[in-house]
Amino acid sequence: MFGSLTDKLGGIFDRLRGRGALSTDDVNAAMREIRIALLEADVALPVVKEFIAKATERAIGQDVLKSITPGQQVVKIVHDVLIESLGTSEPLAVTAPPTVILLVGLQGAGKTTTAGKLAKRLKEIDRKKVLMASLDVKRPGAQEQLAQLGTQVSVDTLPIVAGQQPLEITARASIEGRKGGYDILILDSAGRLSIDDELMAEIAAVKKSANPAETLLVADSMTGQDAVNTAKNFDERVGLTGIILTHIDGDARGGAALSMRQITGKPIKFLGMGEKMDAFEVFHPDRLAGRILDMGDVLSLVEKAAQNVDQNEAVDMAAKMQKGQFGLDDYLKQMEQMSKMGGMGAIMGMLPGMGKIKGMVENADLEGKVFKKHRAMIFSMTPKERANPKVLNASRKKRITKGSGTSAFELNQLLKQHMQMADMMKRFQKMGKKGFARSGLAGLMGGNKNF
Repeated sequence: MFGSLTDKLGGIFDRLRGRGALSTDDVNAAMREIRIALLEADVALPVVKEFIAKATERAIGQDVLKSITPGQQVVKIVHDVLIESLGTSEPLAVTAPPTVILLVGLQGAGKTTTAGKLAKRLKEIDRKKVLMASLDVKRPGAQEQLAQLGTQVSVDTLPIVAGQQPLEITARASIEGRKGGYDILILDSAGRLSIDDELMAEIAAVKKSANPAETLLVADSMTGQDAVNTAKNFDERVGLTGIILTHIDGDARGGAALSMRQITGKPIKFLGMGEKMDAFEVFHPDRLAGRILDMGDVLSLVEKAAQNVDQNEAVDMAAKMQKGQFGLDDYLKQMEQMSKMGGMGAIMGMLPGMGKIKGMVENADLEGKVFKKHRAMIFSMTPKERANPKVLNASRKKRITKGSGTSAFELNQLLKQHMQMADMMKRFQKMGKKGFARSGLAGLMGGNKNF
């Protein structure tokens, strides 16, 4: 989502780092460029003005200009101010069970899907017993959609009773939540294409009846400043405790995420990162700032790995890497693991300085048609060839391409990709030696801190 902003800020910072010393004019020129980049990213003007004022004041201090690495100091200042602009990470409020979470928002923001994602996270990571209930009696199939999502993520949903209205469903859900011993009750309210009095009156009545611990707005980040205006309207008329931003993985310019906290005063609590039900993250301002500035997000990468990587396979892979072994069977396993973690492009985006490579990897469609062809070629090889691709001569390659229905060019691309994957594994090794192991990256390699 922040690709364009990341590229522009990266170019500005590269020029700053390339200078041995900075003057006040250099800093002011850089801040003007940053201001333009933020405005083009659809960040609200008041937020941009405050951001630039804070960053400039700190950057023109004598300690920065006289620093041995002034360019790096300015980058750190921008990083710190960015974190301040994004706000703090605040956990969900907890009350006597069942804790009620009311989701509100406009139609099309992904509210029902978000209910399923939130329920899945609360159940699997926080170990909570969750009940979901749909209050949307207007949109055809809305209640059935939530029921299907509940089945998909193995979370209970309130049985549908035809003809019941939102207040009746809310009362029934509250009773069932207490009787069933549920820790969390998620209420998925109705949405509209735009804010109207009927919608607000309905949500206000539901809120009064359910007395939720959290009233969370589900906002589509791809709508830019419209998402910020929607949040302001909902907060003024209903009262919000937090925000969930969806479609963070889209091609929007990112202004909503950067503006939301300062404009509304409400914390962002979760981010919807994709279509899959596990593409849902707790909001951490420092981690998001690191991604925007291409500084990486190793902590989130470690968390994803802990949730998706088979630890036994990780131990085996660590042992092979120590011996310098990385065959094509290993390549297949790694690609499958990476697919579970969102794909290689997503992983690249969490490694420091890998933003540009991330774009190249995503454009290559490695997890789509390309990977299917790679699988076919690898399955056309002998065990010896998979273990040591260096033995592949012209005749062997011809046999493999014929057996897999591919071309010599595609086979060579596979071998090249295999080498790049091996290089990335070596990068993990180097990161471990530099200290990332202490922050948990060693878990990716089966807990071996000496890899």
